[in-house]
Amino acid sequence: MQGQPQNRGMAYPPPPPPPPGTDVQYSVDPNTGDSMYPNGAVRGVNYGYADGNTIYAHHPPAVSSSYYEAGQANVVTSGAQMMGQVSTGPGTYVVPQSGGIKENYPVPHTTRAPPATVQWLLDNYETADGVSLPRSLLYSHYLRHCEANKLDPVNAASFGKLIRSVFIGLKTRRLGTRGNSKYHYYGIRIKPTSPLNNLQEDWQMAMRQQPTQQIKSKTDGSDQDGQGEQEDENEVDSEHETNQQHQHQQFLGDASTALPNFETLELADNEIPDGIKAADVVTFAQMYREHCEGILNVIVNLQFETVLTLWKNFWRCPVGSEEPEAMETDAPMPEISDKDRQEALDKMEQRLPKQKLVILCSIENVTFYMKKCDYCLYQALVDVLVPDVLRPIPPALTQAIRNFAKNLESQLIASMVGIPQAIQSAKMIAVNAFSQTLRRYTSLNHLAQATRAVLQNSNQISQMLSDLNRVDFSNVHEQASWVCQCDENIVHRLESDFKTTLQQQKSLEQWSEWLKNVVDSCLESFKEGHNFAKAAREFLLKWSFYSSMVIRDLTLRSAASFGSFHLIRLLYDEYMFYIIEHKVAAAVGQTPIKVMAEQLASLARSSSVIEDSSILAMQTSNLESGEDNISIAKCDEANVAGAPLDDIDDSANAEAKME
Repeated sequence: MQGQPQNRGMAYPPPPPPPPGTDVQYSVDPNTGDSMYPNGAVRGVNYGYADGNTIYAHHPPAVSSSYYEAGQANVVTSGAQMMGQVSTGPGTYVVPQSGGIKENYPVPHTTRAPPATVQWLLDNYETADGVSLPRSLLYSHYLRHCEANKLDPVNAASFGKLIRSVFIGLKTRRLGTRGNSKYHYYGIRIKPTSPLNNLQEDWQMAMRQQPTQQIKSKTDGSDQDGQGEQEDENEVDSEHETNQQHQHQQFLGDASTALPNFETLELADNEIPDGIKAADVVTFAQMYREHCEGILNVIVNLQFETVLTLWKNFWRCPVGSEEPEAMETDAPMPEISDKDRQEALDKMEQRLPKQKLVILCSIENVTFYMKKCDYCLYQALVDVLVPDVLRPIPPALTQAIRNFAKNLESQLIASMVGIPQAIQSAKMIAVNAFSQTLRRYTSLNHLAQATRAVLQNSNQISQMLSDLNRVDFSNVHEQASWVCQCDENIVHRLESDFKTTLQQQKSLEQWSEWLKNVVDSCLESFKEGHNFAKAAREFLLKWSFYSSMVIRDLTLRSAASFGSFHLIRLLYDEYMFYIIEHKVAAAVGQTPIKVMAEQLASLARSSSVIEDSSILAMQTSNLESGEDNISIAKCDEANVAGAPLDDIDDSANAEAKME
């Protein structure tokens, strides 16, 4: 073997290295420091011993082969009935057995495990016949252990090798019902005295620890450690993703009653066009309800990538149509064959042909019915994905939600191939509001977690109080009163309450209650929906203006806590908008999604009217005077006024480009 170190004073050639994957026991001569293999052959490489995570500090020769390139080799123990503490000897780790007998155990040179991890495995797991544990569950426990002990975890595949080294003879089997099987470690269970039994996720998966005779086994799994190892390593990452999804689901809201009952779709006889029967209307309503329930189901299971497939199936998007830009998410895209998709399309076509679907959706009342259903669905999805905007959410889940929201509009357009533009526009209004709401709420949640850290820092709070007391609030009131015309007593009370709450170092949740009380007190006199919405908008503008004046004063004074105040101001402005949004929706008897969607639609119509008016005016002017005369007239007018040419309105140039 190239680069093999030479033996010293030996008349026979060195033994070849063991094949990859073979367990090798290293021992160190306490007198010479030379490493020895089981056959007693001494190699001329020094393995210095040191306590800690690194058991063997390997110093290879200048020219070495890949066999000697492992930087360290940590000793792990094996055996089914190990008890006691892991202890160290001269160059090896020893585990006391029952009766006080000490044994050395073979050590894979590729395994790196701190003694604390080995001891943790022995303390919490034991071998037993006829039981099994999901691999993803054990790896989840291991990640918790590493987090609690501030250890760097290895990946799932390396952990699999580690646990097989500790519990010799452990087998891997794929267990479960067909189509829903998972890899399990067969012959191991959690000890009855282990604190792992108290974890909530263990109780949810308790049925998986029952004897395997009660669980159907798939034949494609392997019972042998040496067989199917590559398949195990390839699929263990997928299992980890699945386990991560289970962990993320605990941050979701209750979906059991999330989707309310839809109203009955009723059409007058004169609204039903030729070729459409009353039964077709009923079938459409049933299919749309099933479609909405399917979307809710996949979202609850965090299968965001499946929404595109559901949309394509309902709108009968042809198989093989152009895909939208791939979603930027760690979750894999659903592996749905064209054959399976075509079968789903055929079944839906049998229930309601696409031609009838398009005709029905073109009816005004049907379009209105779909919009109402969409508002209910999307509000339910928001309540499930972000049930509490202040509650911490794992960054991975937040990013997945944002990626999902970012791709919604493009995916809906891609799925509605062959559907009239009017129907697409009606659908886009609701999905656009849904997408913006998800992005706003996740951004608000991110701000909340950053602000929470500031509010928990007593030093920062002290600095903020010191800087706030230097602000000239009388000057702020004078400047803001002319614009806002607010009651001075209310303004002074809010100022005093803010300082008191900050001084008492209230939590973020207590701050949120204070903000809600501010809204209630300021809008208490407005009860009716329309007046309440108008007053709420004015309140938001006044709140934002006052807070900007305070930030301005802090900026001019170069306050040390300016960054903290700026962060808090961003959160409080956004959270105040969140409160107002929900109160306005409640006042008018609608969902927040619907309120936002109608506002966006109104803005779109206004923009369209302005654009159409501009185009009409431009065309009329062109017909009367001609493009050149308009440009000359504008230039002459500007020159008469003495304005520089660079400041002239370039609308004439824009008109020329449009022509």
